[in-house]
Amino acid sequence: MTIEAPRLPQDIWSTEPFSDTPLHVGRPNVGDTEAFLELAQGIFDRRILSNNGPLVRELERQIERRLGVDHCVLMANGTVALEIAIVATGMRGEVIVPSYTFVATAHAVRWLGLTPVFADIDPETHTLSADAARRRVTRATGGIIGVHLWGQGADVGGIGALASELNIPVIYDAAHSFDSMISGKKIGAFGNAEVFSFHATKFFNTFEGGAVTTNDPQLADRLRLMRNFGFDGEDSVIHLGTNAKMTEICAAMGLINLQSIDAFVMRNRENYRLYESVFSTIPFAKLLSIAELDESNAQYVVVEIQPEAPRTRDDIVTALRAANVLARRYFWPGAHQMEPYRSLYPTADQHLPNTREVADRVVVLPTGTSVGAAEIQLIGDVFQRAFGMPGNRT
Repeated sequence: MTIEAPRLPQDIWSTEPFSDTPLHVGRPNVGDTEAFLELAQGIFDRRILSNNGPLVRELERQIERRLGVDHCVLMANGTVALEIAIVATGMRGEVIVPSYTFVATAHAVRWLGLTPVFADIDPETHTLSADAARRRVTRATGGIIGVHLWGQGADVGGIGALASELNIPVIYDAAHSFDSMISGKKIGAFGNAEVFSFHATKFFNTFEGGAVTTNDPQLADRLRLMRNFGFDGEDSVIHLGTNAKMTEICAAMGLINLQSIDAFVMRNRENYRLYESVFSTIPFAKLLSIAELDESNAQYVVVEIQPEAPRTRDDIVTALRAANVLARRYFWPGAHQMEPYRSLYPTADQHLPNTREVADRVVVLPTGTSVGAAEIQLIGDVFQRAFGMPGNRT
């Protein structure tokens, strides 16, 4: 059954254009459904639905090969994967994180009884600034979580150097950057561990799921224990743990989508080039640059509305939604302005000028296999009309 989004009222600037179907940020990509159903039938035949089944183990092996890492530990979702990685790497006290990220990054720290300390971002890349992180270091600093954003990598050199200097663990939240690279090296083996989300909105999804990757065999052993209540054998519990196991049906979705991942990435990159062409003629809206497109999964298309624009960012989002383009204001207003952090750390905003500015001007636009040239031109026309320019549609 298909559930259509409600048709939104037309905006105040134009009655055109309008998309006949809703264009979503993060609309799921789906691989070969017939092949998926065959794998699902095998699950029913074996009656192994969870508990480290054969499809989970196979997906782990394939991801290890794809990313060039020694260990992939699949999890039920990206948030619990991050929580387990924080504990398994021995983070303590205060953990430096960017505020410009999905709130789950900070929530994972706080949920475990640790203190997230928000540091500012580089305004050009939107990722954690190593210099800003250094300014937030105290005697209680016991970890750093960098975030690879928009399908591109964080400053792993600067962040890693700071973590090494302080002798503290560093984890990278790689929820946006599966299959992306930094200087020719696949994201997955940077820091002590890297954490992925395979939620339905990610360009590579397992319905719901996540993973932790690492080249540390002892850390991998702890991760595997911790995702299954600490069990080492049928009746032996040797470590604190929880239930974070991926199911076989989710692994089946992952295996099928992994077969199509090159096609998914190719479409994302084609769409990015189309967006580049369209936005090259639109003033007041700056497409976030992807320095090395062949190293990025390009799963997010990010536009910054410039301060001198005749319409605000929120005006643009309203116009897009009136055209049935469900754009997003990621990650407004910043995790530090959300609860419980707004109440716990009322002065955090003082340290985050770049975060404030970027959060107020970013619009994330639809891409993926459900978007092509016609949809991208329609989106460009919305921007042009909002800024008082003639559109290209007839």
